[in-house]
Amino acid sequence: MARKYIHELTNWPRFTWDSKTLAPLLSGVRLRQGLLLGKMRSYGLTSQWTATLKVLTEETIKSSAIEGVALDPENVRSSLARRLGLDIGGLKAHKDRNVDGVVEMMLDATQKFSKPLTRDRLLDWHAHLFPGVRTTSDKFRVGAWRDDSQGPMQVVSGPIGRHKVHYAAPAAVRVESEMGRFLKWFDGDEQEDPLLKAAIAHLWFVTIHPFEDGNGRIGRAIAEMCLARSDGSAQRFYSMSSQILEERKGYYEVLEKTQAGSLDITEWLEWFLGCLDRAIEQSNQITSSALEKESFWKTLTQRKVSLNDRQKKVLNKLFSGFEGKLTRDKWMKLTKASSRTALRDIEELIAVGVIEQEEAAFTSEILFWVEHTLRRPVLHPVSKLHFHWIARVNF
Repeated sequence: MARKYIHELTNWPRFTWDSKTLAPLLSGVRLRQGLLLGKMRSYGLTSQWTATLKVLTEETIKSSAIEGVALDPENVRSSLARRLGLDIGGLKAHKDRNVDGVVEMMLDATQKFSKPLTRDRLLDWHAHLFPGVRTTSDKFRVGAWRDDSQGPMQVVSGPIGRHKVHYAAPAAVRVESEMGRFLKWFDGDEQEDPLLKAAIAHLWFVTIHPFEDGNGRIGRAIAEMCLARSDGSAQRFYSMSSQILEERKGYYEVLEKTQAGSLDITEWLEWFLGCLDRAIEQSNQITSSALEKESFWKTLTQRKVSLNDRQKKVLNKLFSGFEGKLTRDKWMKLTKASSRTALRDIEELIAVGVIEQEEAAFTSEILFWVEHTLRRPVLHPVSKLHFHWIARVNF
């Protein structure tokens, strides 16, 4: 007997769930969501948008990474900052139309969250994911619903001939009507809790699987749009995709189980809310680093410290999560500078107190730190921020 999927059930898509089971989860997520938003609102607008830039960068990179697509972090960040009109501390913008397309979709979903989600808008998002291919072709349809000309849409794994089918989507002839029903619900008058709506929308969309590729990324963008509506703000302070990437195995397992189960989606909603709760808990790590970075650059401005573009680029790189020792060779590689120029750049930073030099037995090590003023009322008006990055310079 052939496996049956939820879209084949008689009452599809009339989802049901156990409200009593979900109630404590919902209240806990709402509490942490409110505390986070309240905390971020206590900062100035500059700090809020700095944190938003960091979170949107993480969300864009991690949503693609879930599907095995690697995006350059600096390109994503500069593309986002350019479109948001934010100063990114001297980091040079790199043009990458693949990155720009993903960023365009993410910003349209989060910055224009109150606008209706329409068929044309979704087709445009899909076209943004695959720039340069704005029309349909025999092999791949971009900016259009799938047509199954290459066979039925299935999610599979394993080698050809011994592959496993995890899910089979509705036939292409159903996509237009299925998406019409989905979009009518999405912007309809139904009174679903906005957090539940994010979970349902994501599940419903990826179950229809209306495109030949990019369904997961667009489905997560739709969820982000719902979460922005829930927050009532275009500013984003937590990244759902970052947490999903951490729990990717569980994400695919619960999706597969739900899509082959009944229309009672309580287990999916439990998983989604739990993942969202953990994303909000993890947000402190993302937002704190963004706020520290803003404070760093503000302090340099107040002290009237002038840095060249090479120095700004390396310092930005350190904030982005630089791994290992920062040698002079690495400085040269990052900045395309000569050995003499790299050494002069480093010595200038030491001279103005941006970095400190610590003598080792046969080398000189540098510990990065900066004094900064925390823009918070009353408590801890001045403190030192120590960055645990050691840069070894071979003289």
